[in-house]
Amino acid sequence: MAERAITTTTVKLSQDNLQIDAYQAMPSEEGSYPAVVVLQEIFGVNSHIRDVTERIAKEGYVAIAPALFQRIAPGFETGYTKEDIEVGRKYAWEQTKASELLSDIQRVIDYLKTLPNVKQDGFGCIGFCFGGHVAYLASTLPDIKATASFYGAGIPIRTPGGESPTITRTPDIKGVLYTFFGMEDASIPVEHIEQIEGALEKYNIPHRVFRYDGADHGFFCDQRASYNSIAAADAWEQVKQLFRQL
Repeated sequence: MAERAITTTTVKLSQDNLQIDAYQAMPSEEGSYPAVVVLQEIFGVNSHIRDVTERIAKEGYVAIAPALFQRIAPGFETGYTKEDIEVGRKYAWEQTKASELLSDIQRVIDYLKTLPNVKQDGFGCIGFCFGGHVAYLASTLPDIKATASFYGAGIPIRTPGGESPTITRTPDIKGVLYTFFGMEDASIPVEHIEQIEGALEKYNIPHRVFRYDGADHGFFCDQRASYNSIAAADAWEQVKQLFRQL
């Protein structure tokens, strides 16, 4: 099927005296479409995240990428240098809180519910890097029906804001969760992947865990040196299959 024509815009959502900026893409043709929340890496809602948002929209979804660092660094967007990584990590792990991230994502979902072209019977979520970790958190929200978590580091050992590790929330996951890992990713030990898979199995969460040999952290991003076209292509097909459930 040919890609759909899309329209894009930046929206500003208000919540508790906070303005959340978000990049939105949707099919141009009138209709009723499922919606997907796209969660950024540590680099902000940059060109890669905007591109993923547009790719999802072209498949027939309303897609929206909120700025997860809005509370601490409005408008933050950066590249992939060592210095950029250090800044992004500091924002992600020292200045965000799981409760606030979930509140912001819920605000985005509430906004999506007001759009006349959005289906109301369950939403999707996809996240990469830091956003992959946050996607695991977001999968516990009642409205999230299908989640794709790409190389989310630290899930078994920490959570944004320093509360109990995110893996402890596994029983609260409401829908289907797909996770994607590169087996050359030094930031995610194999035992962490096994712990995640074990928790999902223990609590009977519908899931699939994808492991890609030879793939490193960030393998889905074609702007990074770690891009792996074979792993990325397979993962994209799996994501499309997942979101067909919406």
